[in-house]
Amino acid sequence: MKQYWRVDDSWIAVERLSASDREFARSFADEVAMDFPAVGERVERMRHAFVESEVTIDRLRAEIRLSEQQAGTGAAVPLELSVRSTCRTCGGRGEVWGDACAACDGSGHAHHRRTVTVSVPPGVAHGSRFAFSVSPPRGPRTRVEVRVAIT
Repeated sequence: MKQYWRVDDSWIAVERLSASDREFARSFADEVAMDFPAVGERVERMRHAFVESEVTIDRLRAEIRLSEQQAGTGAAVPLELSVRSTCRTCGGRGEVWGDACAACDGSGHAHHRRTVTVSVPPGVAHGSRFAFSVSPPRGPRTRVEVRVAIT
């Protein structure tokens, strides 16, 4: 049964499936899953790599070591991070032509080293903590929690 709704200057059609149509759609999905048992896992990996990567947040912890002079005057400190991103070989699928991707060991993602420069404000105290996020071009947003150690 179709219903038409007016939204702004357009009309949209909304169709409500009958119980038998819903049952058919469900059985068809089950049939596809039986014919192609690995499809579900691969679809989930692809969904994670391409769709959910925007809402997924990885977390990293790091420590920055500063001298007393750097802590007093402030410093720009390079920080090397290992961030997760989509495997470049398989594009996040975890396979290449039906075989598990050797580059990511079938996971669909890889860790890449990234260096970011962290600006530490003057007068920072030992044990101070702060956080920031990095967004690699082919991976999920990563929240980095940094602890300052003064030596």
